[in-house]
Amino acid sequence: MCFQIFLHFVRNRSTTAVGFLSVAVYRLPVLKTYMENTHQKKTLLGQRQNLPCIAPLLTTVEETVQIISAQVKGHIPEWLHGYLLRVGPGKFEFGKDKYSHWFDGMALLHQFRMEKGTVTYRSKFLQSDTYKTNSVGNRIVISEFGTLAFPDPCKNIFERFLSKFERPAMTDNTNVNYVQYKGDYYMSTETNFMNKVDIETLEKIEKVDWSKFIAVNGATAHPHYDPDGTAYNMGNSYGPQGSCYNIIRVPPEKVDLGETIHGAQVICSISSEEKMKPSYYHSFGMTKNYIIFIEQPLKMNLWKIVTSKIRGKAFSDGISWEPQYNTRFYVVDKHTGQLLPGMYYSKPFITFHQINAFEDEGCIIIDMCCQDNGRNLDIYQLQNLRKSGEGLDQVYNSVALSFPRRFVLPLHISENDPAGENLSPLSYSSASAVKQSDGKIWCSHENLHHEDLEEEGGIEFPQINYGQFSGKKYNFFYGCGFRHLVGDSLMKVDVVNKSLKVWREDGFYPSEPIFVPVPGAKEEDDGVILSVVITPKQNENNFLLVLDARNFEELGRAEVPVQMPYGFHGTFVPI
Repeated sequence: MCFQIFLHFVRNRSTTAVGFLSVAVYRLPVLKTYMENTHQKKTLLGQRQNLPCIAPLLTTVEETVQIISAQVKGHIPEWLHGYLLRVGPGKFEFGKDKYSHWFDGMALLHQFRMEKGTVTYRSKFLQSDTYKTNSVGNRIVISEFGTLAFPDPCKNIFERFLSKFERPAMTDNTNVNYVQYKGDYYMSTETNFMNKVDIETLEKIEKVDWSKFIAVNGATAHPHYDPDGTAYNMGNSYGPQGSCYNIIRVPPEKVDLGETIHGAQVICSISSEEKMKPSYYHSFGMTKNYIIFIEQPLKMNLWKIVTSKIRGKAFSDGISWEPQYNTRFYVVDKHTGQLLPGMYYSKPFITFHQINAFEDEGCIIIDMCCQDNGRNLDIYQLQNLRKSGEGLDQVYNSVALSFPRRFVLPLHISENDPAGENLSPLSYSSASAVKQSDGKIWCSHENLHHEDLEEEGGIEFPQINYGQFSGKKYNFFYGCGFRHLVGDSLMKVDVVNKSLKVWREDGFYPSEPIFVPVPGAKEEDDGVILSVVITPKQNENNFLLVLDARNFEELGRAEVPVQMPYGFHGTFVPI
């Protein structure tokens, strides 16, 4: 999700910053298996009517500090022993001040604990400095991505005017994802701050500042991991030479028990094509040997961001979709830090989440959820999401849907390769990589779906069997279907035959699906899918859903009588 963009640059004009743009018999849910059907009528993308209001899913809730027991229906596998941890915005106002954008809400941490077929639940607001400062002031003191904090009303007019020129405080409202470094868990967004947390108590332990360790101001909320625990991430830097995208490596183990991200290092810096308008990115790809960075035409106008407070605008005002630029792929050897010479381009698109990437026959294959229009960020203003009736339909019908696509990047490019030749040797993919007369490689994607996915509203929040298949050739991924502004179904996609399995229950909205393998699993999809499913219906409970990942049938659910907002990301931690 996108968040505070350039605050550190505002405070230290020649230092660093990073973009922060950063979902049984007893209920009979709808379960469909879709195969290719050539006679299906293609629906007009995004055109839906009479959408139900989801405003209760995007309003402030109370935290559930005391552990409560969930009511299990069906069964929860007894081997499933661990925590499902999730995070997202859960408080949208302080006093009379209200946040404008969904991404701005204060981080609410959720914990479902599973043990011997039972489930408990608790939640807590992250006690970030931002949360505590706003609470003490009973107003929004620190600006967020889409909300500009106003001057203290107790100041006189002259003092309020001068405050426009003060250095803005950097938010540490880390509400996007749980990330892991050296065995510890941190709440992350895309600013320079992370908050280390105790996953058992959900208490904050320590605030960590990336810029105290390396010359970047922040990192994405979607790092990648090698099997030994080495973590890779990306963050931006800004200085006299322009903007750079930096690849970060964090070692897998601590030398001292008190360490956080000590030993982190930048292994490669990539200059942006435009010094003052670098691209926003939310994630990146990684194979066994390479990092893949995608420079897309969602631009951060640094001058607008630097002057946002003076101009009375939120940071989001500096983000713009500029499709006159093509999308470019950069490939970096993650062992040496060397940027490969291949210049890979495609038509303009935007991606927030990678699905997977792997190497085969001298190529990198990278799969992503892609949109052809990057203007969606403005749509997620809370006033839009909380609409009803025709107004809500109009908002949804203006959204660009997201679809899974595959790109192929040949690694071994020769000057002797003739222009106009497709350099991809892969017989199983229609994606092409055609050399141009100027030496650039023009990449055209393969759709990893049929028309049925269009009828499901596209797909986002992709997840795979990460522990066994990240960076490897794979068959399946899981995600949320979007026939509403938030996910309204869960899907399993077979990327080989492009078939779908869909779980849906009318009036319920599932979160990002998390795959958990069965102990000793032999097959890629031998496990379960966990998703937190919520509803605006006052007479229904929210619940943790457990699906058999193979046939996508419900095994059980654990209901809790607690109001929950729709969130972003999470993880499963075995115990």
